[in-house]
Amino acid sequence: MSKMNAFYAQSGGVTAVINASACGVIETCRKHKDKIGKVYAGRNGIIGALTEDLIDTNKETKSTIAALRYTPSGAFGSCRYKLKSLEQNKREYERLIEVFKAHNIGYFFYNGGGDSADTCLKVSQIGKTLGYPITAVHIPKTVDNDLPITDNCPGFGSVAKYIATSTMEASYDVASMCATSTKVFVLEVMGRHAGWIAAAGAMASTKDNEIPIVVLFPEVKFRQAKFLKAVKEKVKKFGYCSVVVSEGVHWPDGRFLAETGLKDAFGHSQLGGAAPVIANMIQDKLGLKYHWAVADYLQRAARHIASKSDVEQAYATGKAGVEYALAGYNSVMPAIKRVSNSPYKWKITKAPLSKVANVEKMMPASFISKDGFGITQRCRNYLEPLIRGEDYPPYNKNGLPKYAQLKKVAVPKKCKPFKVK
Repeated sequence: MSKMNAFYAQSGGVTAVINASACGVIETCRKHKDKIGKVYAGRNGIIGALTEDLIDTNKETKSTIAALRYTPSGAFGSCRYKLKSLEQNKREYERLIEVFKAHNIGYFFYNGGGDSADTCLKVSQIGKTLGYPITAVHIPKTVDNDLPITDNCPGFGSVAKYIATSTMEASYDVASMCATSTKVFVLEVMGRHAGWIAAAGAMASTKDNEIPIVVLFPEVKFRQAKFLKAVKEKVKKFGYCSVVVSEGVHWPDGRFLAETGLKDAFGHSQLGGAAPVIANMIQDKLGLKYHWAVADYLQRAARHIASKSDVEQAYATGKAGVEYALAGYNSVMPAIKRVSNSPYKWKITKAPLSKVANVEKMMPASFISKDGFGITQRCRNYLEPLIRGEDYPPYNKNGLPKYAQLKKVAVPKKCKPFKVK
């Protein structure tokens, strides 16, 4: 049999650096032309494999692939689609094999978070259960920083840098206006169950530059009276206060502050906005003027202020994923291991997918201050290296970033049409 081709796809919410991982995968595959043929990217994640909607990355120039390193979002399209078990939906696995066979695909690289790790794990088991040899490696990505085993997740460092910077800048703004106008600024950030991103907001305040910030974590049950007291005290002392609230903050009974009653494609509760709930509470109970904002897509798309360490780690995990596959490792994920804080050193190690899929890593209690509204020095020591360094993209003459523009040439289809249910 001729050398096998590779399949690469992106899944879940994209990040400012997921394309750096794609760059690492594709460039490394190209360096091993003697072992890997072409690299096909799935358009819109695993759906691209199921519908045989493949993009031929060999049609992209060397410079275009290199430009992915500093381009935000998911260059090949992402999706929120979780494969059911083999027993529940055998037709999907048989379809994957049909497409893999048709295009001589022997390597499967899936770039995503916890649910994507589960998909990758299921694909890795095709060889044993259905007799088709496929080497599947999960490339880690998630702004939530909630994958286990790895010290941190590619995508998180850049979001953390954006949120810390935005909290600092917005706090400067409200401080300048608080004498006669706005007293409280509320910023809602991502983080359904883990408060890593919210914690980054607290990094805006330092010993040399103290800023009154109250952080609301999903790990800490929200108690209204205690929260309002904290805000009132900071406003009295500083004249203003900034609140960083995670979208997943919940009442003591477990209900999200922003519960809408809807579900997303992965079955997660869809949240409708914690910031306005908190802001209205501040106005109703404390009578303070406020402004609120939701970082939303801005926080995960902000490549212009990406963390240098994050970019380097995103590329390194993509590169390592290919190297692990070529070394014969299946059902693994390249994980980041912190060697030291000062100086900051890290390396890539292997993590078994069986211990990664469907496991969430919450913030340790030792990272949250005793009052539940801030972070400890231990947390600062963890976060600081992850937001360190700048890796600016090139800019056009018009003053805007110059990001990659892919041709996305489709691979001719060989199989019958398939409808994803």
